Amino acid sequence: MTVRTRFAPSPTGYLHIGGVRTALFNWLFARRHGGQFLLRIDDTDAQRNLSEALQPILDGFRWLGLDWDEGPEVGGPHAPYYQSQRAERHRAAAEQLLASGAAYRDYATAEEIQAERDTARQEKRRFLYSRRWMAETEAQAAAFESAGRSAAVRLKMPREGTCAFHDLVRGDVEFEWALEQDHVVQRADGSCLYHLASAVDDHDFAITHVIRAVEHLSNTPRQMFISAALGYEAPVFAHLPYVAEPGSAEKLSKRKLSKYLKHHEFKKAYDHGAAIAEALGRVVTPDTFSPVVVDFYRAVGYEPDALVNYLLLLGWSLDDRTETFTREQMIEHFSLERVNRSPASFDPQKLLAFQERRMQALSVEARVSRVLPFVEGVGLVDSPPTDPQRARVTDVVRAAGERLKVAGDILNYPEFFQPDADVAYDEKAFTKRVRKEGVDTRLRRFRERLVVVDPFDAPTLDQAMHDFVATEGIGIGQIIHAVRVAATGKAVGFGLFEGLAILGRAACLARIDRALDRLA
Repeated sequence: MTVRTRFAPSPTGYLHIGGVRTALFNWLFARRHGGQFLLRIDDTDAQRNLSEALQPILDGFRWLGLDWDEGPEVGGPHAPYYQSQRAERHRAAAEQLLASGAAYRDYATAEEIQAERDTARQEKRRFLYSRRWMAETEAQAAAFESAGRSAAVRLKMPREGTCAFHDLVRGDVEFEWALEQDHVVQRADGSCLYHLASAVDDHDFAITHVIRAVEHLSNTPRQMFISAALGYEAPVFAHLPYVAEPGSAEKLSKRKLSKYLKHHEFKKAYDHGAAIAEALGRVVTPDTFSPVVVDFYRAVGYEPDALVNYLLLLGWSLDDRTETFTREQMIEHFSLERVNRSPASFDPQKLLAFQERRMQALSVEARVSRVLPFVEGVGLVDSPPTDPQRARVTDVVRAAGERLKVAGDILNYPEFFQPDADVAYDEKAFTKRVRKEGVDTRLRRFRERLVVVDPFDAPTLDQAMHDFVATEGIGIGQIIHAVRVAATGKAVGFGLFEGLAILGRAACLARIDRALDRLA
C-alpha cells in the first residue's frame, strides 16, 4: 500500500500555526513512508471563502518547503483539487446515499428544528431529531413540496450500537451511534457540506491516512458512516493534539490576538514583528498581522527551517534532549507513535530562540542574502544593489552579529545606508548624551583625532579613543556616548568602532559637524 496523506485548508483566512503543524505531520508521515502528500482546497463554504487568502496559503507552504505531490498549481491524476469544482461528484454521492436508505430528504424548517431543540432543553433531555418531516418515498416528498417546503438531505444515523475504530494517536476510540445527530450533508440548494465532500474526496484521491487536529475527532463517526454507506474502505485516522495558547490549555486561535497581547512574551514577538512590517510600509493591526499565522514569520524574516523545527516539537518528540533537526532527520525519525495526546503550548519566545540559532548558523553571505530584500524593500539600497552597497550590507551584517535575530532586524540600522543629512536623531538620546556642558568641546577635539587616524578601521579607532581619554583626563563615558549619537543618531547599537569604520572617515566627520551645528 502506498501511503497517501492530505492537508485540506479552507481559504476562509490565512494559514494558522496549528494548521501548518498538522500539514507538517502529514508531510513528514508521507515522506517517511515513501508516499505522497496532497494539498486539497476545501472551499465548499462559498460565503466565507476569501479569494485573497488562497495564494498566501500556497506561498506559505512553498516558503516552508512543504512541497505537495498533487494539488493546486501542481496538478495530478485526481484533478480538480478544489472541492468547489467537484460539486457534481458530491451530488452523485448524495443521491447514492438516498437510494441506499443511508440518508433521507428532510423538509423541516429551521424554526421547526429549533422548536424541537427548545422542547428537549425544557424537558432536560438530549436533543435528537424526531424525523417528523422525513420523506422516504416520492409521494411523501411530493406532499411536502406541494406545501411549499424544500428539502435538505440528512444522514439516517443508526440509533443503537457503537462506532469503534483505532486511532494512531488516541488509541481505541468508541462513539455511541445513539448520540449522533442526523447531520445535513446537502443543503436545499443542492450544495453539499463538508462531511460528505470530505469523505468522497478522501476516497476518490485514495487517501490512506487522515491525520488531522483532534477537534475533528467527533466528525469521524459520521464520515465513517458515509464511507461505509457508499461502499468505501475508510482511511486510517490519527487525531493530533491542538496547539494551545501561551501558558494555557486553551486552543490557539486567530481571533484572540488581543487577549494574547496581554501575555508578555507574545507581545514582545508581536511588537518586534510589527516594527519591521511597519518599516516596510505595511498596515499593521492585530486583525491583519498576527504571530498565530505563518505570513507573520515570513514577513519579518524568519528562517523557514526554524519555524518547521519548532512546530515539529509541538506535540512530538524524539527524546528528552534532542531539539534541532535537519529535514532529513525529521523524515527519518518521525512517527505517529511519538505524538503526545496532550495539547502543546505555543511559545513565541522559544520559537525566536530556534530562529536565533538558525540565523547564527548561517554564513555571512547567506545572512546577507536574507537581509537584502528588506533593505531593498525600503529603498536603503538599489534593487539589485550596487557592489559598494552590497559590501556595506555585508559589513553591517558582520558587525551586527547576534543582534540580527531575524532578517528584518537589518532595518534597525538605516543610519549605515542613509545620506548623512537624513540620519534621524533620537531626541532623548541627543539631549542626554550630546546636549551637555563640555560635550561640544570634546567632540571637536575627538573630531581632530579622526582626521588623522590611519588606517580608519575598528582596532585603530578603538586605540584612538583610549589615547584621547587618557590625554584629556576624562572617563570614556564622557565622550564615547556622544560620538555614537552624533554618528548614528542613537544611543545603542553594535560596536561603536566597527560602526565608525563602516561609515568611513568622511561620513563620521560630516555627522559630528552636523551634531555640533545642531548644538550651536
